[in-house]
Amino acid sequence: MKLIVRWLLLAAALLLVAHLYSGVSVAGFGAALIAAGVLGLLNTLVRPLLVLLTLPVTLLTLGLFLFVINALMFWSAASLLDGFAVTGFAAALIGSVIYSLCGVVIDLAVERLFQRE
Repeated sequence: MKLIVRWLLLAAALLLVAHLYSGVSVAGFGAALIAAGVLGLLNTLVRPLLVLLTLPVTLLTLGLFLFVINALMFWSAASLLDGFAVTGFAAALIGSVIYSLCGVVIDLAVERLFQRE
């Protein structure tokens, strides 16, 4: 149940990103659900490999290169889907930062919500 609530809230966060920043567009809630799922899969399967491969660059930039990796995941998800679009790398970077901040808030809220049960 926790996973489904988190997924729905992350889809809503993706709609919020599209509303706040014009470089990101989402066709509707259904497209946001699919995009949130694809983003979750990419972050689970591909991101750890990219982090490992770019570890020297990440250490050299004191971790700032992780923002680039997040933007690449965001941009990759947009290129795979029809209802989710990002205008360029800068838009992917800004959108991924906003989406990540929303994700942190959602994770804290979901943990508190399901902690009481």
